[in-house]
Amino acid sequence: MKRIELEIKALSPLAIARQKPGGSVSEVENYIPGSVIRGAIAAQILKESGHQSTNLAENDDDFQALFLGDEPAIFQNAYPATLEIKGKLVPIERMGEIMVLPATTLSSKTDSGFTTQQGHGVFDTLIDRLCAESYGYPYDPNCPVDGGRVDTVDFSFYSKFNDKYYKHSVNKRLLTRVGINRRRATAEEQILYSIEVLNESQQQKEKPVIYKSSILVADNLADSLRDFIDVRRQDFRLGGSTSRGLGKVEIDAKIPVDAKSNIEDKVTKFNKEIRKRWDEWGDVFGKIELLNQTYFTLDLQSDAIFTEQWRRTTVISESMLKYFACVEDSFLKLEAAYSSYDYRSGWNSAWGLMKDVELVTNKGGVYLFSTTQPDKWFEALGNLEVRGVGDRTCEGFGQVQICNEFHLVFREEPA
Repeated sequence: MKRIELEIKALSPLAIARQKPGGSVSEVENYIPGSVIRGAIAAQILKESGHQSTNLAENDDDFQALFLGDEPAIFQNAYPATLEIKGKLVPIERMGEIMVLPATTLSSKTDSGFTTQQGHGVFDTLIDRLCAESYGYPYDPNCPVDGGRVDTVDFSFYSKFNDKYYKHSVNKRLLTRVGINRRRATAEEQILYSIEVLNESQQQKEKPVIYKSSILVADNLADSLRDFIDVRRQDFRLGGSTSRGLGKVEIDAKIPVDAKSNIEDKVTKFNKEIRKRWDEWGDVFGKIELLNQTYFTLDLQSDAIFTEQWRRTTVISESMLKYFACVEDSFLKLEAAYSSYDYRSGWNSAWGLMKDVELVTNKGGVYLFSTTQPDKWFEALGNLEVRGVGDRTCEGFGQVQICNEFHLVFREEPA
């Protein structure tokens, strides 16, 4: 598969609704879901082709291959990529990948954040928890700066620039509108409403907000899809309320590249650090032999939808992972799982109907596995990083990363 990177510049406020069952307030997401990008591009293709009312499932063309085939294109979520250091914007091309912090990270309860942004630092606890539980001791870390209480981090997105970590976030505001009487073209009495939106610029209103995303697509369709987006870079509208002037964006599609990942190096580095840390715990509490197993993690980079035995779940079991990866391994073991859940819904423009309410596992979830047969898994895990896990992966659900490097940031040297 090929990867087409997208840079999405917001030219007007974005109303990316976050639907919750039973709620009376429509909140806005803090990123652009892959399903929104997918819907906008599909709608533009249908609009120009004039096939909006035909049965597209029966047409054997590129549209069917992109959106309805057995291996459709995967539209990943777009996360905020604007980073300002000392009053200057960092060029997008020099910035690393925008990633989601693992659920196992902690920071000071009172001064949360990276050290580069005046916080007391962020550190990961996965490996230390594994060691502590194996040695039979509780793990209760505190703040490395003042010894205070620690808690989960209050933001999700980060990137690495010049070997330092920075958080990414977006600002929101409420737009208040009055209803218009269509007959008299005047303000209608007792109709006043507010829409929560993502700001199109930063606080000083001088610098635009940019989001980064990717499309993973079959080799033979990559160039034509990229050309289609590039020619119409200012024709797309994302989110709701587009008839009110919201959702205008400019999309810059990069030249397609191969979507490959070197999993073996990441797994080797992760296991080397586990054994080093295990020995350090052994120096304090007495040596215990570490089993001859290879560990690896699956880190959710987006919300995911999992089903096991026809029931929703938030945990990737051994049997589920073997099914996702198409690998037979009787020695695979789930060592630990850290996840939480939420609900997602939405609106399907093609059907004109509300989507089903789904139980989703929140992005940032961490699953630690071990096996004695690692050679079976390297290629399969690389494929999972590209294709994702669970249901509706083509809409951006189920993006995973193997052995996120942030697991190697410990309390002694917080980021």
